[in-house]
Amino acid sequence: MVVRGYAGYPESTAVHGNFVLPATAAVLVVLKMVDSSGRPPEFLSGPHVSRVRVDGACSPSYLELWLDPLGAYTLLGVSGAEVGGHLVDLSDVIGRRSRDLADRIRDEPTWQRRFGILDDFLLRNSETGPRPDPRVRRAWECLVETGGAMPIGHIAADVGWSHKHLITRFTQHLGLAPKTAARLVRFDRVRARVDVNPGASWGDVAADCGYADQAHLTRDFREFSGVTPTEYAAARR
Repeated sequence: MVVRGYAGYPESTAVHGNFVLPATAAVLVVLKMVDSSGRPPEFLSGPHVSRVRVDGACSPSYLELWLDPLGAYTLLGVSGAEVGGHLVDLSDVIGRRSRDLADRIRDEPTWQRRFGILDDFLLRNSETGPRPDPRVRRAWECLVETGGAMPIGHIAADVGWSHKHLITRFTQHLGLAPKTAARLVRFDRVRARVDVNPGASWGDVAADCGYADQAHLTRDFREFSGVTPTEYAAARR
C-alpha cells in the first residue's frame, strides 16, 4: 500500500482551533484550499512517535493525503528519517512542484476534479520515483500484514539480514526502529477498529490487535494519542 487515502474538507467540516495529530508511522500531506496563518499553504507531517499539537485552525478548507512511509519515498522523494517528527513546508521537499500542484487543485471547483489532479500527480510519480531497498520494503510489509505482531528476529531472518543490520537499514528509511514501527502499526489498527465501531469491547479489540491485554493497549493508546481509548471512542460517537 503506497497511498493510505485522501479526503477533502470543505469549510463546514474542517477542524478549527487547536487539534492533536496522534503518533503514526504514516506521512501526512496537507494542501490548504484557502491560506491561513500559522502554517505554509502546503505542508507535510512526517512519522512521529508522540502526538503533535497543531496550534490554530489549519484552514477554512483543506485536502489531506495520507501516505505509507515508504510510499512517501517513492512519491515525494523523501524518507521518513528526513522528516520524522517534523512539520515541514512541502516546497522544501518537492520544490516548485508543490505550489504548481496546489494551485492546479485550488483552481478546480469540485472535489472530484481536485482528486483527479492529485491522482495524476501520484500515478506519474509512482512510475518515475525512487524505490526503497526491497528488503526494507519486505520488512515493512511483514509488520503491516501481521498487524505489528511478527517478531523482529523473524523479520530479520525473512529478509536475510542480521537483527542489527535490519534495525539500521529500517531506521534509515523510515526514521523509526522496527519495534517502534510495530507498536504504531498496532495502534493504527486499534484506531481504525474504533473509528468503525466505537462501542467495541476493549478486551476484544486488544486481543484482535495483538496486545497482551487491555492494560497494554491503554498504555500505548494514551502514550500515542494523549487520551484514553474510552475518551477517543466517545469522541467518535
